[in-house]
Amino acid sequence: MVHKLITSILLLLLTCCNGGERGKKDTKANPVSIGDFPLEIDGKHLIGWEVTNFGPQGPVYVSGDDIILGMGEGCTGITWRGTFPPLNYEVSLDARRVEGNDFFCGITFPVGKDPCTLIVGGWGGTTVGLSSIDGLDASENSTRTLMRFDKNRWYHIRLDVRAGDIRAWIDTLKVVDFKTGRSRLSVRPEVELSRPFGIASWNTTAALRNIKVSLKK
Repeated sequence: MVHKLITSILLLLLTCCNGGERGKKDTKANPVSIGDFPLEIDGKHLIGWEVTNFGPQGPVYVSGDDIILGMGEGCTGITWRGTFPPLNYEVSLDARRVEGNDFFCGITFPVGKDPCTLIVGGWGGTTVGLSSIDGLDASENSTRTLMRFDKNRWYHIRLDVRAGDIRAWIDTLKVVDFKTGRSRLSVRPEVELSRPFGIASWNTTAALRNIKVSLKK
C-alpha cells in the first residue's frame, strides 16, 4: 500500500513537471522592433548599424546600454543599413557630450528624397539647427538656436519629420519648427556618408542610448 502510494506521488510529480516545461513560455530575448525598424542594441553589438567610414574617425563601441562615439579628427558616427522611411516618422534618443566642444549629436535623416541633418551643439558647442537649408548650414539659417550643453548630462532629443514640416525638441524645449515649402534641403559633405540615416559627432566624444524610430500617420 505504502509502495503504491509513493509510486503514485512520484508519477504525479513527474507529470506536473513535464507539463510545466511544456507550458512554459520561451523567455529567450528576441530583437525588439520599434515601429517597423529593429533599432535596439543588445548591449554587445551594434545590430543593424555600421561604423561610418569617415576616415580619421575615433573608436566606436558599446558600453553597457550606451553607444560611444570616440573623438576623432572630424566626424565619428554610425549609419543605419536597414530600410528607413522617407517621411512621417519620429526619431528619439538620449545623447551626452563626454569630451570635446563641438556637436555631440548630428542626426542625418531623409525628408522625402532629400537629406538633412539636425545639429546639436555645433560651432563651438552651442549651435542647434538644421544643415543645410538653401545651402546655409545651421549656424547661418533661420533654424539656428543657441543653447548651453553641460558635459556628461543626458539630453533627450526628439525629431519629427512630416511632409512639409520638420520639428525637433531637446528635453521639453522645441528647438526646430520648420516649414520646408520650396526650400532646398541638403547635408554638408562631412556627413554625406551618414545617409540615409545616421548619427555622428564632430571632434567630440559622445554617448548615445535609447535610439528609437516610430512611424507616424
